[in-house]
Amino acid sequence: MNLKKILSVLVVAVTLLTGTIACKSKISDADLKAKVETAVQSNPNVIVEVKDGVVTLNGTVSSDDEKAKLESAAKAADAKGVKSVVNNLVVNSIPLEPIQVNTNDADLQGKVATFTKDFPTVKTTVVDGVITVTGELEQARIQALKMGLDALNPKKVDMSGIKIK
Repeated sequence: MNLKKILSVLVVAVTLLTGTIACKSKISDADLKAKVETAVQSNPNVIVEVKDGVVTLNGTVSSDDEKAKLESAAKAADAKGVKSVVNNLVVNSIPLEPIQVNTNDADLQGKVATFTKDFPTVKTTVVDGVITVTGELEQARIQALKMGLDALNPKKVDMSGIKIK
């Protein structure tokens, strides 16, 4: 009789422990993206996308070494949350001329308004040469928006306010 009680208690304990471990919350894709973006912020040409814990890096880098370091940084941003990294970074071997940053907010706002007319679900503001983007957009159009805004040569494009549809 005692053995049955002990086994019953043991089965209940194991079930509770297994349920607790299985219900452990995982990090959201948005939180994971923020961590990875912070980890790779040394290169403003890198675009980070996260879907179900799979991190995708797009953009350009100046060397194979930088490409490998950014991939490692993305993996290390959250070792448990990052399932894998798809490294689509392209090595640009041509020396780049310094980019002339557009800090004229009025000029930049006009160019931004013209460019974003094809993106009616997003709103933009320009302050001190930084373009801040908010709203909703399909995943497939995010990279086109980012690349187009980067081509306007602002100090920075902040897309942290974009929600993916």
